[in-house]
Amino acid sequence: MVSISAYKQLEKCFGQLQALREASGVLHWDAATMMPKSSASAAARGEQIAALDELCHNILNSNRTSDLLDDAENQNNLNNWQTANLREMRHLWTHSSAVSGNLVAALSIASTKCEVKWRSARTESDYEGIKPFLSEVLKLIKESAIAKSEVLGCSPYEALMDQYTPGLRQTTINPIFSDLEEFLPDFLNAVLEKQALVKLPIIPRGPFPLSQQRSIGHSLMETLGFNFNQGRLDISLHPFSGGTPDDLRITTRYNENDFMTGLMGILHETGHALYEKNLPKEWRRQPVGEARGMDIHESQSLLIEMQVCRSKEFLSYAIPLIKKTFNKEGPEWEVNNFYQIYTAVKPGTIRVDADEVTYPAHIILRYNIERALIEEKMTLNDLPNAWNDGMAELLGLRPLNHENGCMQDIHWFDGAWGYFPSYSLGAMAAAQFFESAVKSDSNILPAIRHGNFEPLYIWLIENIYKFGSLYETPELIKRATGKQLDPTIFKRHLTRRYLS
Repeated sequence: MVSISAYKQLEKCFGQLQALREASGVLHWDAATMMPKSSASAAARGEQIAALDELCHNILNSNRTSDLLDDAENQNNLNNWQTANLREMRHLWTHSSAVSGNLVAALSIASTKCEVKWRSARTESDYEGIKPFLSEVLKLIKESAIAKSEVLGCSPYEALMDQYTPGLRQTTINPIFSDLEEFLPDFLNAVLEKQALVKLPIIPRGPFPLSQQRSIGHSLMETLGFNFNQGRLDISLHPFSGGTPDDLRITTRYNENDFMTGLMGILHETGHALYEKNLPKEWRRQPVGEARGMDIHESQSLLIEMQVCRSKEFLSYAIPLIKKTFNKEGPEWEVNNFYQIYTAVKPGTIRVDADEVTYPAHIILRYNIERALIEEKMTLNDLPNAWNDGMAELLGLRPLNHENGCMQDIHWFDGAWGYFPSYSLGAMAAAQFFESAVKSDSNILPAIRHGNFEPLYIWLIENIYKFGSLYETPELIKRATGKQLDPTIFKRHLTRRYLS
C-alpha cells in the first residue's frame, strides 16, 4: 500500500508540474506574439518565466519527490501505463536533478533576454549586437550539459539531445547523417538535371492581402481538424506551435508577395497541434501522456506538411479554394503547376523554406556547428564564417547576411541546443509512417483529394497519437510500421517523388 500511495502522490506532483509548465508556455507564446517590445517588458517576462522554471525545478528535485520515485519503483503491481509513466518521471527527474535551481533560473533569464534581443537583431543582421547575449546562453548551456552528461553517462552534447529525443546518441545519429551526406549530393544533381529538362512552373504573382491569407489558413486548418474554439492562429517572427491540448496556439509569418511560405508554415504547425490535441486524455498532464520526443513531434508536422499537403491529392482539394479566395484565374493556378512549385528543388539559405531534398543539409550544418560549439572546438567568434563555409560546402551557397545565415533560427538564442537532429529524424519517420498508413488503408489518399482526413487520422490515432509516451521511440516506430526507423524508406520516398 505504501508503494501504491507513493505512485499516486507522484501522479499528483507531476500533474502540478505540467500545469506550471503550461503556464510558462503561454507566457512564452505571449512574449512572441503580444508582449510590448520594450526591454523592461522582456526583463519582467524573463523573471516571471524564471520563477516558474525554478519552482518546477525545486518541486521535482525535492527530497520528497526523490523518495517517492524510489518507493514507487519497488512497486510490482503497476500496470503498463503506470510503469511507463514512472519511467518517464525518472527521466525528467534525472535531467532536473543534475543541475541546480540557480542554474535553471539563470539559463531561463538569459534565454528570454537573448530571444527578445534576437527579434530586433535578426532583422538588422546584427550578430555583434546579439553575441554577448548568446555567449551567456551558451556558457550556461555548457554548464548544464556537463552536469547532465555526468549523470547520464554520455557526452555533454548527447545530454542535450537526450532532453528532446530521449535515448538519442551520436552512435545513432552519426551514421544516419553520414549516409545522407553521401546520398544527397548525387541525388540532388540528378533532381536538378531532371528539372532542367522541363518547363519551369509559373509562380503566382501577388500582392496577396494578409486578410485573405489568414482566411485560407483558417479554412485549411479547420479542414485538417483544428478547432478554433480551442485554439488560435497568430503572427510571430518564427512560426511555432504551443499552448496545451485544450488551448492550442499556432503562429506563422506572412509575406504579401508569397502566400505559399506562410501557408506551409501554418500546415506544418497544424500537424504539431493535431498531435497534441489527440494525445491520450486519460493521461493528460502525466509524462506518459505527453508527446514521445521531438523527433516524433516533428514527424507529425512533417507528415502533414511534406507527405500530405504537397501531394497532388491535397492540392486538388486546396487549389480551387485558394483560387476562389484570391479571385484568381490562369494557368499558374492549375493543380499540376502548383504540384511542380511545391516539389521544386532549389538550394536556398533559409531552412524553413527548404525543399525536402536540401532540408537535411540544413540540419547537418546546424548539428555540426552546435556540437562543435558545445565541445569547444569552435567559438562564437568563428560561428558566422563557419556557417557560411558550411553552407557553401553543403549547398554551394553563401548567405548575403547574418539574418539569412547564422541568425535565422530561434533555437540557439532561445536556449534550445541539441534540438536540430529531431528535424531530420522526424522527416524520416514521417515518410515511414505515411508509407505504412497508405499501405494499410487504400482510402487515405482518395479521401484527402476530397478534403477528408478521417481515414488518415484513424490510422494516426491508432498507431501514434493514442500511445503518448507509453512506448520508447524505437518500439513506437516498429509497432506502427513493422520495423525500426529505416533511412532507406525516406530515400525511397524522395526518389519516387522527385525522380520517377
